[in-house]
Amino acid sequence: MLGVQLGELVGGTPPGVDEALGIVAGFDEALAHGFGRLGEEQAAALTALAGALAGSPLDGPVAEAVEKVAAGSVAETHLVTLAGARTALFGAVHDALAGRLDAALGRSRSAWEDAAPGAAEAANLLGGCRSWLAEVAVAGWRGVDHDLVSASDQAIEAVLAEPRLRGLGVLLDGLAAELRASCPVATMERLPARRWGDLWARGMLLSQPGAPGHAAETVSGRLLVLGVDVHEHATAVQVQVHALLESAGGQARMVRISVGSAKVDTIVGPAVWRLLGDHPVLLGALAEKRTLDVQDLPLIGGDLMWDDGRAKAGDTADPFAAARVQLGEALAPAVPPLDRHPVRIAEPVLLEGYAVDGTDLELDGHTLEIDLERLPASGPLTSELVAASSACIGLVRWDGRWTMQPLAVQAAVRKKPVEAHNGDWALGPTDPKVVKAEARAGDAVAVLRERAGRLLRK
Repeated sequence: MLGVQLGELVGGTPPGVDEALGIVAGFDEALAHGFGRLGEEQAAALTALAGALAGSPLDGPVAEAVEKVAAGSVAETHLVTLAGARTALFGAVHDALAGRLDAALGRSRSAWEDAAPGAAEAANLLGGCRSWLAEVAVAGWRGVDHDLVSASDQAIEAVLAEPRLRGLGVLLDGLAAELRASCPVATMERLPARRWGDLWARGMLLSQPGAPGHAAETVSGRLLVLGVDVHEHATAVQVQVHALLESAGGQARMVRISVGSAKVDTIVGPAVWRLLGDHPVLLGALAEKRTLDVQDLPLIGGDLMWDDGRAKAGDTADPFAAARVQLGEALAPAVPPLDRHPVRIAEPVLLEGYAVDGTDLELDGHTLEIDLERLPASGPLTSELVAASSACIGLVRWDGRWTMQPLAVQAAVRKKPVEAHNGDWALGPTDPKVVKAEARAGDAVAVLRERAGRLLRK
């Protein structure tokens, strides 16, 4: 990214974005209050939502849903329509912001192709999920108690047992866990209304029978890894690899690879990599900075469905060299409709020749905030290295403002060149101090596996 490109990106918010986000905030406040007991202010927020979609294909259904809910007639179909309206507004915001980013970078993007609707199966399981989400919407977040959260247990257990519905099950299980930990919600000083609203709306839409399918293609070629984004929570870890896919005779494409595992909160830092041992080829390529030759892997949008058995490590390759040569011309993936949300914007970029002042990256008179809170403890990349860097591969994100999340940096420490990547410790830490600290602490993963095995043998 050049200074002029950065200036175009941060030079203002696209028209209508702030207004759309304000309407969503009003909807979320009404959802927190509860659709079963709307006051004048909450009814006005729903009316504003309907007004924002006037003239769109959702115009009639949303206006009817708002009228019925405001009158006290809250039906499940009306709630699904409102969830769709909220999602559509966020989709418009996403498209405006992504369009600004693509224009600033001169990046071309694939067009989304609609797939045939999925099979309308497991209707009873989906109905149970929608029924619980409807109860939550009627009560509102402020009305959620332990009994209401517990009412979800049977439905969530059933969808988690169905492989095709695992994504919905994990989403609802996470929402229920957050609500359970917050009960009674009425006593909370501040609600995560935006986050819970996102989860509620997505759950309502994913639990619709015959939800839109995803068009998949099969791809082969060579992967050039750019960087690794580590998502770690108390009970789960996911590693998302950003890479370039070179296929015979075609334009290089930006792709993502996601692998994850369940965990416990005592497994932290570099130890999380040991939970991903089922992907040795991928982890080896990250640690050794090698290319990956892949054969017949499904690609949905920009997400490559990883199978270690269909990949082979190749030659060593410098991620910075790959980014300099190919990232600017690579084709960005289309974004599925339900994924069009500003919080999901995470586009890989290369920045060089900048200076760092605190948490700000300054390039040719333009400033971009660095998101240091996303630096994982599972790799060697630290805020000190970021501050000393002059080149960075990172993800540009938007959360009310544009920020940059470092994935890899080139820096000078004591006048010596240093390079650090989030995936450097995929096969174990290489810093002697960290190795000694791990040795003193013991291998938590091995201990837990041994104890689990002992329990199973009993």
